[in-house]
Amino acid sequence: MKAALRTIALGVVGFSAIGGTLYWATHRPRPVVAPRADTTPLTIDKTVVAGEATAYPVGAAPIESTRAEVAARVEAAYAASKAKAEAEKLAAHANLPELPLEDLISRSLPAVVRVETSDGLGTGFFVSPDTILTNVHVVGGSGSVTIRRAGGATQIARVEATAPELDIAVVHIGTPNPDQPTLPMGSASHARAGQEVIALGSPLGLQNTVTRGIVSAVRQVGTLTLVQTDAAINPGNSGGPLIDRTGQVIGITSLGIRSTVAQGLSFAIAIEHAKALLAGNRAPSATGTPLTTLNQAMNGRAPTDADQSRERASKGYEDAIAAVARRADQLDDRWRSFVRVCYEGQVGTGFDRPWFALWDARAMKGAVSPGCAGTFDDIRRVADDIRGAIGALDEAARQADIYPGTRRDMLRRYRLDLR
Repeated sequence: MKAALRTIALGVVGFSAIGGTLYWATHRPRPVVAPRADTTPLTIDKTVVAGEATAYPVGAAPIESTRAEVAARVEAAYAASKAKAEAEKLAAHANLPELPLEDLISRSLPAVVRVETSDGLGTGFFVSPDTILTNVHVVGGSGSVTIRRAGGATQIARVEATAPELDIAVVHIGTPNPDQPTLPMGSASHARAGQEVIALGSPLGLQNTVTRGIVSAVRQVGTLTLVQTDAAINPGNSGGPLIDRTGQVIGITSLGIRSTVAQGLSFAIAIEHAKALLAGNRAPSATGTPLTTLNQAMNGRAPTDADQSRERASKGYEDAIAAVARRADQLDDRWRSFVRVCYEGQVGTGFDRPWFALWDARAMKGAVSPGCAGTFDDIRRVADDIRGAIGALDEAARQADIYPGTRRDMLRRYRLDLR
């Protein structure tokens, strides 16, 4: 019995000793050790995609000073990459062969189309199978236009975006032809005075017309870059491509000046502006139009306070008219449904908006179907509200000294000219 008790006592003592050792090992105070400096080199992965540089550290997170150094290195890498890309672009452009004139024209013309609207016609050109570039003053306020190809085939296309301050409009084809010829966009910055250029378009409605000239100058007018040329530009050429002898578009033909003191003075909007617009990089601070900007430059004067006030008022007027036009677009759809379902008889056509017929007794040759009187009254109320808004805006614009021609052009652009 005593031997057994002795054995148990020794076991308890031994277990306690082991437990104490473990507790001391796990709970004993640890010496304070200075953190080891991270000697892992900080590497930068410079990836340039679409003109952007990204960088990230590999290893431990950098301290603030290192982050500043990284940012500086990335910025330098980005600047170097842009310079390299520009140099490569210049070299590539310099290495492009100049094509024989006949081959260049026959290759380019299938990409050029005539743009037709209810107010007139102009020119456009394909930069991708579903995208056409032209001028804002060609499409006016139309939501859709008719595209006539070189062979005579026509197609309806949607006006997708407009930039009046650049006079550039983007037109979209809903069902594109994957084999549609296109024109490559070059750069006006590469153009040199005396360089040969070709303008393609539909002057005075004559489709597939070619004129040739030289670059007279590349002018920077405010934020706008214009290519001046002596190539013959006539009404109908607007919106067409100005191409160099390599077949690349350097500008969009926009305006020509004809007077007793100025001959052969035509301008194209630098293609760089169209590239930026297609990329979604429209400059919100730009105002006016290429013509007003050019007039100021040619007159050699800065805009007066009255000019600036009128310009701001014109911009505000256009914004307000555009808002009314969006409401009018909705009424277009309701009116078409009403005429199809609820009107017995003929409704006159030829109006900018089909429901303008409401205010022409000769156009409404029929009667409202039974049960549709409430719908008709509601449509008429909305139409009267829109007409009232247009009248109020026009009066405010008159008091703000906006020129009558400017007001009329804006109303026509948005198909709200009630006259």
